Amino acid sequence: MSAQSPNETPELHFSPYRRTRAIYASDPETARGRLIAQPSKSERSPFQRDKDRIIHSSAFRRLKGKTQVFVAHEGDYYRTRLTHSLEVSQIARSIARVLGLDEDLAECLALAHDMGHPPFGHSGEYALAACMAPYGGFDHNAQTLRIVETLERRYAEFDGLNLTWETLEGIAKHNGPLILEKGDEDKLPWALKNLQNWKALELETFAGPEAQVAALADDIAYNNHDIDDGLRAGLFTVAEVAEVPIVGEAFADVRRRYPDISEDRMIHEAVRDLIGYMVSDVLEETRARLKFHNPQSAQDIRELDRSVVAFSEGFRTKEKALRTFLYDNMYRHYKVNRMMGQASRVVSELFELFIEDPDILPTELRRQCDGARTETTARVICDYIASMTDNFALAEHRKLFTAAGYLSTY
Repeated sequence: MSAQSPNETPELHFSPYRRTRAIYASDPETARGRLIAQPSKSERSPFQRDKDRIIHSSAFRRLKGKTQVFVAHEGDYYRTRLTHSLEVSQIARSIARVLGLDEDLAECLALAHDMGHPPFGHSGEYALAACMAPYGGFDHNAQTLRIVETLERRYAEFDGLNLTWETLEGIAKHNGPLILEKGDEDKLPWALKNLQNWKALELETFAGPEAQVAALADDIAYNNHDIDDGLRAGLFTVAEVAEVPIVGEAFADVRRRYPDISEDRMIHEAVRDLIGYMVSDVLEETRARLKFHNPQSAQDIRELDRSVVAFSEGFRTKEKALRTFLYDNMYRHYKVNRMMGQASRVVSELFELFIEDPDILPTELRRQCDGARTETTARVICDYIASMTDNFALAEHRKLFTAAGYLSTY
């Protein structure tokens, strides 16, 4: 298999420096505005301003201390939510550029997509969701909206980041419509339904094209960095993963081109080729869908009965084998299971301690509570735990559950 990296992909068709805006792209000049009007003389577009607000937010900075699969203390090489978000944004921007979409909006949504994740990857999310089941639940996508709409408190005139409608819509439904039939409104995450303007986000339609690009860029990034991290962590070998469709072809192609290459360089080259291959597949399939549907605006894309930015069916079939391999050999590896089991207990035990005795919460949080085991108190605790980095959660647990940890704080 021969593939290009994301930065090289545009050369397959035309200049990578193309900046022409497609007719179906989101146009910052006709953006639907913000909940709180903010006239601006800035030369930045509304989507550029959104991106800057996200990058400067506290929640975004904390992503550097939240890991995806491995826990922070396992090593400093493995991806964090921050490095993953940066990789997603690079891929999203490359795809958006080739398709003539708004690069700033695509990058903005890629950078924001993981801000609602709690510590310790998916195990932390599952644990927090279980704790919050009696109190309205927890969902990381909805939590991202809660952060940008309410929890970030930096500006004098409003809570949250006061982002544009297009950015909020993209965060809410980048994975597709959330309301498909009667009764779906009742199933929406609490944090989403609690937003002042959630019905205005048109949850029955698909998101705009830039949000769809960000969602696919996320798939491309995590598929490939999981291969990279899993190999470097010793959870599986090159020989084992070489049996997987697509991946095996990439490694074989690198060996043919560079017969004497070291394993470290081979892994990098193969992952680089895999990213390029996946980007090329998205571009080819998306162009075909655009040609078939001939949308004349971003709204036309929203109102279609399927995503216009997509992988081909052929790739999706092959990808299933890769996801199965990673599930069996990485996510369910006994070393990862032990680590994630411990992480899950940290989240659960912190929540139970705080919900039973909210007086031990930091002062500013304690003032927001209204007693033990109430929904208001549970939501305060949920927001607090979800904001924690891996190391902060471990430190809090150590302080509260061990005498040595308690005494070390005085």
